[in-house]
Amino acid sequence: MAELDINDAVMTTRLDAVVNWGRKNSLWPMPFGVACCAIEFMSMMSSKYDLSRFGAEAMRFSPRQSDMMLVLGTITNKMAPVLRTIYAQMAEPKWVISVGVCASSGGMYRTYATLQGIDRIIPVDVYVPGCPPRPESIIYGVMKLQEQIEKESLSMRKDHIARFYESLERQDALQAAKGLTSQQTIREMLMDAGERGVGTIF
Repeated sequence: MAELDINDAVMTTRLDAVVNWGRKNSLWPMPFGVACCAIEFMSMMSSKYDLSRFGAEAMRFSPRQSDMMLVLGTITNKMAPVLRTIYAQMAEPKWVISVGVCASSGGMYRTYATLQGIDRIIPVDVYVPGCPPRPESIIYGVMKLQEQIEKESLSMRKDHIARFYESLERQDALQAAKGLTSQQTIREMLMDAGERGVGTIF
């Protein structure tokens, strides 16, 4: 019987590195398409650009079956509670790519009805500039997210998500205490964050 060489049978590494390697190569994308950026996303998913090269070909339209949400287009204040609910329903670990200038900063819609950046209400991991960005830019955003996943620790990601859940509990408590709608509650939380000089509500 041949002798077993320990160097051929054992590999040492960190748990974070192994898990993150699996995570970055098996992303489950879900589009939250509300404007023209979603058209570019459709093109990105087609055979010409082939996102499956990056291990993200299994697109899902249910938040419970996806861990990477791409927000594609303008988000109004009325849609803010919906976006937070969908983010909360996503499978962990959850990542968000803000695609286009409207999702990232409100874009040209500098009005009271438009949310001036989704990162004020949900955590965003990668921003893709453009109006609308080309499919190559969105793919580049996915590649930057993969780089980020490779570097993060498991506890860091867990803390990141926990902060959002805490804000969701605050939102529910405030809504129940004051008898507000979810939209009014988020608006009040945003105004409070602004007065404290904080950009986000989570």
